[in-house]
Amino acid sequence: METKQNVLKIHEKDNVIVALTDLKKGDKITFENHVYELQNDISAKHKFVTETLAEGDPVYMYGVLVGKAKKEILKGDIISTTNLIHDTEKYGVNSSEEKEVWQAPDVSKFVNKTFNGYHRADRKVGTENNWLIIPLVFCQNRNVEVLKQALVEKLGYGKKQHLGLDVDALINDYKSGVSAEAMLDKNILKDGEDTSKNLLFPNVDGVKFLTHDGGCGGATSDAITLCNLLAGYINNPNVAGATVLSLGCQHAQASILQDALGKMADANNKPVYILEQQQSVSEKELLAEAVKKTFVGLMEANKIERKPANLSKLVIGLECGGSDGFSGISANPTLGYVSDLIVGLGGATVLSEFPELNGVEQELINRCTSTEKAKKFSHIMSTYNSKAEALGAAFSMNPSPGNIKDGLITDAIKSAGAAKKGGTSPVQDVLDYTEQVVTSGLNLLCTPGNDVESTTGLAGSGCNVILFTTGLGTPTGNPITPVVKVSTNSTLFNKMGDIIDFNTGSIIEGSKTIEQAGEELLDFVIEVASGKQTKARQLRQDDFIPWKRGMSL
Repeated sequence: METKQNVLKIHEKDNVIVALTDLKKGDKITFENHVYELQNDISAKHKFVTETLAEGDPVYMYGVLVGKAKKEILKGDIISTTNLIHDTEKYGVNSSEEKEVWQAPDVSKFVNKTFNGYHRADRKVGTENNWLIIPLVFCQNRNVEVLKQALVEKLGYGKKQHLGLDVDALINDYKSGVSAEAMLDKNILKDGEDTSKNLLFPNVDGVKFLTHDGGCGGATSDAITLCNLLAGYINNPNVAGATVLSLGCQHAQASILQDALGKMADANNKPVYILEQQQSVSEKELLAEAVKKTFVGLMEANKIERKPANLSKLVIGLECGGSDGFSGISANPTLGYVSDLIVGLGGATVLSEFPELNGVEQELINRCTSTEKAKKFSHIMSTYNSKAEALGAAFSMNPSPGNIKDGLITDAIKSAGAAKKGGTSPVQDVLDYTEQVVTSGLNLLCTPGNDVESTTGLAGSGCNVILFTTGLGTPTGNPITPVVKVSTNSTLFNKMGDIIDFNTGSIIEGSKTIEQAGEELLDFVIEVASGKQTKARQLRQDDFIPWKRGMSL
């Protein structure tokens, strides 16, 4: 990757150059002994072509095919949705291809470092110690909310207000006849108030409530998938146990959840209380029993204390959302370097969002350690894309309006940058949605590109920390797994520092290398794994959306 002046060329094969700052029409950019006169104003994060392209000519970025010209594009012209269309290379599995020996980065700075986590019976280690209250079907969401109202404040898990909103002032003004215009000019921000109390159970990080809209009325396959996902949440090393509420007649039967738990070693050693409303005398009796069993479970969970653990016990999810044209240059490669460090230390990392691997399939296939894993990845990708196409939403339609506005013109451009989160290490395992991480090294996990559905899947497969890059800003969090938000640029970090934890904008500015940022990020991860609260945790951002792969009936 070569940088010069205010532009960057990522790979020698590329025929586009990235603007690192805003450039003006008529500017003459000298790069690699060539002069490019810009045909348009080009905002930072966008790209211009290095040669005149005819209709149908390929466009390369990150060294891979990312699109083809819809019409002639003049040398120095910006690429956009008006002149570029998504295109990717074909991919396939070649079992005879010889694998290169991977060279791990220097991990000497980290070999003796540890994090303070919760050690489980199956030798996994949690970065948090949470208790779950779970409905098997949406009919139980109200009861879960009642339990939340009964337990959260009394146990000391009340929300810590970092930003006060003085609604009382508006109410008083309204009663006094103050005009709407005056109200709009009024400052209602005030110092936040800490409404949390001393925790009754100091070794329990939280009681988490996983309400959802599934469990019945849709495809039976979705109900089974939901039970597998919930079992994965209970199995996650960040969870001590669970209280499960069932109506009784729904598709997502308690027996399906129990079967899924039976296949997971750690879950068998955790208390799981399942209560069925249709077998209870009354709703009040159901709720009373749920409160008592939850309280007893919390007493047991509180006996576990944080103790030092090797970094090989980290299982790190790799996620992006609200991506921009810098994502594949700064934040995503930084996560990739962290991934390589963790793999080198014997830990596990998980790259998700399969629609955002469209166009880099061959690279990942070539990195698979076995033909079996390569075929599984290829099959999942082709099946997923075919189903998406049948529904009128192929992978090529993946970029959001925000992505496009900030330089990600095609899904292939977005994917080539997104794949950088996976670093360079071999792919040790390929997992379908809800399958558990059981192998150290880099894992690929099939999830959709939707931020929350994907982070939900990462936690459900066993990640005890999630790294989440963003170029546009997003408050996404997860109920059981801390989500570390990483910005791609300093402007975003300075503007939305209340929801973002770590900045890689220094890479764009040239003051830090990817390797330096990666080592600093891993140090931050160690702090989070030891109990430091992320911004999403401070804001109680507990997003949980199961992925529905079937249809409603």
